[in-house]
Amino acid sequence: MATRTDAQSPAQHTAADSHDLIRVHGARENNLKDVSIEIPKRRLTVFTGVSGSGKSSLVFNTIAAESQRLINETYSTFVQGFMPTLARPEVDVLDGLTTVITVDQQRMGADPRSTVGTATDANAMLRILFSRLGEPSIGPPSAYSFNTASVRASGAITVERGNKTKAQKATFQRTGGMCTRCEGRGSVSDIDLTQLYDDSKSLAEGAFTIPGWKSDSQWTVQVYAQSGFVDPDKPIREYTKKELQDFLYGEPVKVKVNGVNLTYEGLIPKIQKSFLSKDKEALQPHIRAFVERAVTFTTCPDCEGTRLSEGARSSKIKRISIADACAMEIRDLAEWVRGLREPSVAPLLTALQQTLDSFVEIGLGYLALDRPSGTLSGGEAQRVKMIRHLGSALTDITYVFDEPTIGLHPHDIQRMNDLLLRLRDKGNTVLVVEHKPETIVIADHVVDLGPGAGTAGGTVCFEGTVEGLRTGGTITGRHFDDRAAVKEDVRKPTGVLEIRGASTHNLKSVDVDVPLGVLTVVTGVAGSGKSSLVHGSIPAGENVVSVDQGAIRGSRRSNPATYTGLLEPIRKAFAKANGVKPALFSANSEGACPTCNGAGVIYTDLAIMAGVATTCEDCEGKRFDASVLEYHLGGKDISEVLAMSVTEAEEFFGTGDARTPAAHTILGRLADVGLGYLSLGQPLTTLSGGERQRLKLATHMAEKGGIYVLDEPTAGLHLADVEQLLGLLDRLVDSGKSVIVVEHHQAVMAHADWIIDLGPGAGHDGGEIVFEGTPADLVAARSTLTGEHLAAYVGS
Repeated sequence: MATRTDAQSPAQHTAADSHDLIRVHGARENNLKDVSIEIPKRRLTVFTGVSGSGKSSLVFNTIAAESQRLINETYSTFVQGFMPTLARPEVDVLDGLTTVITVDQQRMGADPRSTVGTATDANAMLRILFSRLGEPSIGPPSAYSFNTASVRASGAITVERGNKTKAQKATFQRTGGMCTRCEGRGSVSDIDLTQLYDDSKSLAEGAFTIPGWKSDSQWTVQVYAQSGFVDPDKPIREYTKKELQDFLYGEPVKVKVNGVNLTYEGLIPKIQKSFLSKDKEALQPHIRAFVERAVTFTTCPDCEGTRLSEGARSSKIKRISIADACAMEIRDLAEWVRGLREPSVAPLLTALQQTLDSFVEIGLGYLALDRPSGTLSGGEAQRVKMIRHLGSALTDITYVFDEPTIGLHPHDIQRMNDLLLRLRDKGNTVLVVEHKPETIVIADHVVDLGPGAGTAGGTVCFEGTVEGLRTGGTITGRHFDDRAAVKEDVRKPTGVLEIRGASTHNLKSVDVDVPLGVLTVVTGVAGSGKSSLVHGSIPAGENVVSVDQGAIRGSRRSNPATYTGLLEPIRKAFAKANGVKPALFSANSEGACPTCNGAGVIYTDLAIMAGVATTCEDCEGKRFDASVLEYHLGGKDISEVLAMSVTEAEEFFGTGDARTPAAHTILGRLADVGLGYLSLGQPLTTLSGGERQRLKLATHMAEKGGIYVLDEPTAGLHLADVEQLLGLLDRLVDSGKSVIVVEHHQAVMAHADWIIDLGPGAGHDGGEIVFEGTPADLVAARSTLTGEHLAAYVGS
């Protein structure tokens, strides 16, 4: 047996042991002001601060981005050509980085064929399992995939060998599991033709009622009018059977219109390509409204919404088909898989079991594998992304989380904390951006950024332990132990909104009266049926304004002024004051700097290297043509106005020569939601998650509706910001609105006039009303999980 020498002693320290810190010096991404910090490795570090203080800029845009860039550089230039090119963050020194795995809140793809099962590889393992054990056997794993179509082909091929050429027949066949009718989507669309055209008119008379298709000079309209397939002067209702077939379903064919070669195709496939193939949320509001009117989606009658062909559904294991397995709640599916005893597929069963158990462990056992991934909330999507990391044997990884407790009931937060600590205890560095005190309190190290948001933030206010944060005097420290008192004097309802027999998703024929004229909070554990009740049972109409968690989409040309519609009255005010066209005051229109096309910067593509953005020398980053900047309103040019903060602009447009009531009203809404520090021209791509949520709320406040439905408005908000949000909700109710909030935050529950609690559990264990009443009654009863946690929160 070999004897260990002193040189081999594990107690001896080497130079490698000194690398126990991630050092950041001079970070200047977005609003960071030369931030320098040292983060301990193999510890749990939580980054706090008000929304917009620079947390994401430091953690995601600096540390995580540089780690990813350095890893990409280890590949050959050929491979890098297929990867996204990343620029080096604005930072002087980044030392001690390890491989970073980012688990963010980005919504998962909204593709209709993307499900929880396909996103986590659970479906892939199930397909292999059924291809090996399913009876009757119908083929390879692809035969059980709703993303794979069956293909058959035959013909002649020519084989050349040496100087000989030989022709031979060949056949090809691939068995897929896709339902042929719905093409694996689970639903079929039916287009209401009356929303596309007025059949009493001819094309020449402007029969089309599709947005943007009104003008006779519009190329799309001219293609139909001059195609030769239909008579442009005949009313559509008088078309012959052949004319109507060509008009609605004609195959693509080249036609000449005014001497130009264009493609003609039937109206139905044209609408499907132009509107239905795009993400509905990315469409402009008036286009989205048209699609919602013109298109109805119904469950596919052939596959009954399972997406799978009859053959794939006929193959079963112990009387369960793959469609049945994917429709089960994951915790039930895990038990079913645990009961399979087949040595020939033992490794596969073990891997599948681990994946399914991870779902249950992370609190997502109530989901089903066939749940479309685009319907998951931000918190659910983030936890689904965690699945593949839970059982990983890798250590010395840096895991970066973006508010992992978002969308979690207080009852579920402890489980998430345990997972974060487990990742740390395996020898990993865990960096968490978080606002919830329940998660901040478990940190080994805390970094508090601020003191304010936007230009008032970007500095490190505190670095140290949780106890030090409590006494550190920062905004986070002062609010850390805040506890809202339960509202004793509640408002009286002015009426009720009756919901009867609600059965969306897991709801069990729920009957409930939602009081109107008050602040109502709908709560319950994740998966209990809150969103199903509120969004599925309260009909969206003219009287209902719904603000959900959908992402705000916008390019680097989009900013708060364009998104909220603020730029329109500003442009008109400039035009009126100077006697010129409003289009001159848009950087996306006639007023744009011709050198940079209104972008303010010149982008240089360097192929495999990250592109370089340099400030435009002609407009000096102001985005407008020099002649436009000669026009003034209240002594300011348009670029100076867009550089103002919301607070400055509210004062500017409120009095004097620049007084513009329409602009002042919109700015007031932005200030109401706590965005007074934002500059009007700041690109949307630089806003934090909490800022985007509040920007969306401010926009919806302009809509005329008696009922406001808000889905977790505290998402991404600091403890200090929640106070301001509660004031906003009070003002809405006091102005005569009814506010219904789906929320987990105890401060919002305590502030409610009425609470509707769903549960008692998630999935098929939920879907029932377990409490209705005032917050004080809920605390006194302590009959539900929500009641217990709210009582603990208020100290009762």
